[in-house]
Amino acid sequence: MQGTVDGFSYGLVTPVAAFLMACLGGALGLRCTTRSLRHHDTFKAGWLALGATSIGTGIWTMHFIAMMGFSVAQAPIDYDRPITFASLGVAVLMVGIGIFIVGYRGATALTLVTGGTITGLGVATMHYLGMAGMRFQGRIEYDTLTVALSVVIAVVAATAALWAAVSVHGFLASLGASLVMGVAVSGMHYTAMAAVSVHLHGTGAPTGAGDPATSLLLPMLIGPAVFLILAAVVVMFDPLLVMGDPDWQRPAARTPHRPGVPAPRHVPSYYGEPANWNARPVGRPAGRAAGRAARRAVPRGGHRSQDW
Repeated sequence: MQGTVDGFSYGLVTPVAAFLMACLGGALGLRCTTRSLRHHDTFKAGWLALGATSIGTGIWTMHFIAMMGFSVAQAPIDYDRPITFASLGVAVLMVGIGIFIVGYRGATALTLVTGGTITGLGVATMHYLGMAGMRFQGRIEYDTLTVALSVVIAVVAATAALWAAVSVHGFLASLGASLVMGVAVSGMHYTAMAAVSVHLHGTGAPTGAGDPATSLLLPMLIGPAVFLILAAVVVMFDPLLVMGDPDWQRPAARTPHRPGVPAPRHVPSYYGEPANWNARPVGRPAGRAAGRAARRAVPRGGHRSQDW
């Protein structure tokens, strides 16, 4: 029998919350990718990895927050946890491949298309793998054309996100790009859900038995949500901005030198004295011989002075 599907069991609560999580993951990913391109040092790979994990986690969290409002009126829904978390791993891995391609190969048209295609396919794979983890007394069927449209939306959205990551640098511009990315990812999700039809086995459970699987999904979402919050803290308190550039990257400080004036030079008070006055041995006599040695150390007209 045909199942009655409701994707908005909580009204606008789940779509709005899902959209905000997609925007948060997108904003963190954009900022991390932008900073990796600004700092060409050992932090580059770390920023790219953090950006990929943030985008993948944000998209995955968005998907399952939206699925908290999904219900089939005649059947309760359960989720296979290994498959559900495997979809998270796929999202992070595929997004990471796309981001690292752009991060290390540059923002050429070829790299953007390649990275965007891989990332978009990863997002679509995450969505449909997460749907494969649903368990109920029936099966899911998809409309082929709508599924293809959702994949195209995912690829276009991913390509646009990568382009924004390498082209948009201002805060307000990045905020606008993350909002657009949130709209695109949410649009891809609900387009894919529009392709869903449910066929139940047998007569099905009584009406009302198919409540949303909120109690099952909410515990699984706690960990990824906490990660996104911690990633936001890391981005806000950028270690490179707090500590500054490493010492080996800073130009050596030079004392201003005026033409015609000899550069200052330390004159030790005795022969062989180190630059630090406090390092002078205690008890050594500072007699006439020590004075002669000090005068020999001072150049006069490019020649060493003779002993007096």
